[in-house]
Amino acid sequence: MTFFKRKNNDRNDPVLHIGSSLTAVCTISAELEITARSLYWTLNGKRLARNTYKVLSPTESSVTLHQLNGSLQRSGDNLVCHRSNGEVLAGSCLYVGSPPEKPVNLTCWSRNTKDLSCRWSPGSQGETFINTKYILKYKLKWYGKEKDCEEYTGQLYICYVPRDLAIFTPYEVWVEASNQLGSATSDVITLDILDVVTTDPPPDVLVSRVGDLEDQLSVRWGSPPALKDYLFQAKYQIRYRVEESDEWKVIDDAGNQTSCRLAGLRAGTVYFVQVRCNPIGIYGSKKAGIWSDWSHSTAASTPGIDRSHIGSCDLKPSEHNSTLRKELKQFFGWMRKHSYGCTDVSIKLYDQWRVWLQKAQKTHDQVSKDKMHLHMRHISRQQIITVGTHDIGLVQEKKKTHFAVLCDPQKKRTKGSVYSFDQ
Repeated sequence: MTFFKRKNNDRNDPVLHIGSSLTAVCTISAELEITARSLYWTLNGKRLARNTYKVLSPTESSVTLHQLNGSLQRSGDNLVCHRSNGEVLAGSCLYVGSPPEKPVNLTCWSRNTKDLSCRWSPGSQGETFINTKYILKYKLKWYGKEKDCEEYTGQLYICYVPRDLAIFTPYEVWVEASNQLGSATSDVITLDILDVVTTDPPPDVLVSRVGDLEDQLSVRWGSPPALKDYLFQAKYQIRYRVEESDEWKVIDDAGNQTSCRLAGLRAGTVYFVQVRCNPIGIYGSKKAGIWSDWSHSTAASTPGIDRSHIGSCDLKPSEHNSTLRKELKQFFGWMRKHSYGCTDVSIKLYDQWRVWLQKAQKTHDQVSKDKMHLHMRHISRQQIITVGTHDIGLVQEKKKTHFAVLCDPQKKRTKGSVYSFDQ
């Protein structure tokens, strides 16, 4: 018979503070016909040095570990006693960690006054190396019993209360942390749901050219529909960047209007634009609201700088086609970035453009490396192009076009990005 024991004869898996020492003993029965001198020890599969062993008797071997580090995994570190042939005789899991620190940076927000989400940090030390439980608790300040938040989002240190919340009444919210080595409680924060409201990103963001102005784009968007029945003022922010850069420029002074004009832009350049909203003063709240997430990117290009044809007759069809192909090449480069991985991609064409199939001829500049080709069907005054197995050609009928690239929702990708350009 074999068994594993700690020096104090506690047969349970030990839970130790970081920096602790541990002595473990492996006792073998005489009927195995082996001696303790032939045994060896491993920690997480790695053989320990002989100078950590001690033969206490012909049937007992011990190992001593000093200055233990935090466990490498939540399931514990495996300390195992082996026979000389590698057979496992006994073992135990070591849980080495630290007690939780006081949770800090507790912040909460309510989406459209319907729910409450809270986030916190685990303290300056952060990692405890062993299983640590965090519970978000809340209660009405003046009455009622405390409740536990039960819907954790899967993200660390975030919990979500989906329903049954009161407005015009303050709540107290705090976090309790505990593990086998100790416990800690955050400071209590007091909040009113109306003071911590955020909303969905602004809908229907549209970016378009401003006539022939080469350095400007017009941006329009809708107000938050979920708050249409609430008395409040909305503040908006806009940010934009050029296609080849990840650096955004933010416009803070968009105010409460639902349109804005971007100026000082580069001619002949694709820009990506996003908008977000801050609902301020809901039902007279004097607290600043919380910014929504940014809307999906909407793209548009400024006009090019070539004015050689101004005042002249209409371009010949071949010249129209050359300019169009250049624009299409730019558009499909943009589309590859925003629809990669989608199984069903469609392009919605606003205004009147015509598309026809060209099965015999491949227009290499108009298709992506993964051979996305297009066919189309008519829907009322709009035209939908769906990814299929054919190449495309395109004839201009009006000067202004907006493309909306829509991904398959089953892939859980973005609902859509909009690209527009003029001819």
